[in-house]
Amino acid sequence: MGTKLLWSAGLVLVVVILRTIIGALMRRTLRDGPVREETAESRFIVQQAVSLIVLVVMLVGFARIWFNDPGRLATVIGLATAGVAVALQRVITAFAAYLIILRSRIFAIGDRITIGGVRGDVVALGLMQTTVMEMGEPKSAETGDPRVWVSARQYTGRLIRVTNDKIFDTPVYNYTREFPFMWEELAVGIRYGDDRKLAEDILLQAARRHTATLVSDATPAFARLRSRFLIPEVVSLEPHVYLRLTDNWVELSARFIAPVHGVRSLKDAMSREILEGFEAAGLEIASATYEIVGLPVVRMEGR
Repeated sequence: MGTKLLWSAGLVLVVVILRTIIGALMRRTLRDGPVREETAESRFIVQQAVSLIVLVVMLVGFARIWFNDPGRLATVIGLATAGVAVALQRVITAFAAYLIILRSRIFAIGDRITIGGVRGDVVALGLMQTTVMEMGEPKSAETGDPRVWVSARQYTGRLIRVTNDKIFDTPVYNYTREFPFMWEELAVGIRYGDDRKLAEDILLQAARRHTATLVSDATPAFARLRSRFLIPEVVSLEPHVYLRLTDNWVELSARFIAPVHGVRSLKDAMSREILEGFEAAGLEIASATYEIVGLPVVRMEGR
């Protein structure tokens, strides 16, 4: 027994030393490597590979140290597997989900996802849990629980850990894996009777000016997406303005392509330019206000 304990301690020590050396070499190689834009993904892949190798080495090593008889080993493994399957069902499911995430590339470090009601960027992926840097949502799109206080797709500052088995229970929304762009809309209302054509031109010019580079970058990425999935030809990356009639005003919605990160800054710049364009053209943005244009005649008689 004492000898086996010493061998077990030696195995753990050797594995820890080797993992430390591999980690140091990995950090130096990736830091000094020529392809800096892929550093995060390369580090993620290497870390996961090292973790799996260490796990396998530890299991095989302990089995060789503690079990000399293969028949006894098979019996113990069978009994242990049955007990573990019942007692650690969620843990096993989470680990199985981890393997599926790696194999199917559902998401990776740096991806922006929504999983289990949590929205944000993946900052760590472990054997059991995924760590997400939480982001907010616009009020019109917010559906998560708990609610967040940031009304845009920007960080709240909270790190949230989600068990990997959530991929079996809820959809996983990935904003960046296949196509790192998204379509956004900016809606403005004008009064009936105002120059709709002029207002449309102001919105369209602002959208084109601020997304010209984005359309150029998104075109090859969208072509690769179409080569993998059946996407209708009517889908366009160019900005467009749509009109909708309401009871109070004419709503003009500018639809345009936007990056996954930096949407708020883009819409802020566009909104400022649109406001300046409306002011210069003498157009007013409609709102749900009321103007009293007359009062009934009131007669007061004294007794």
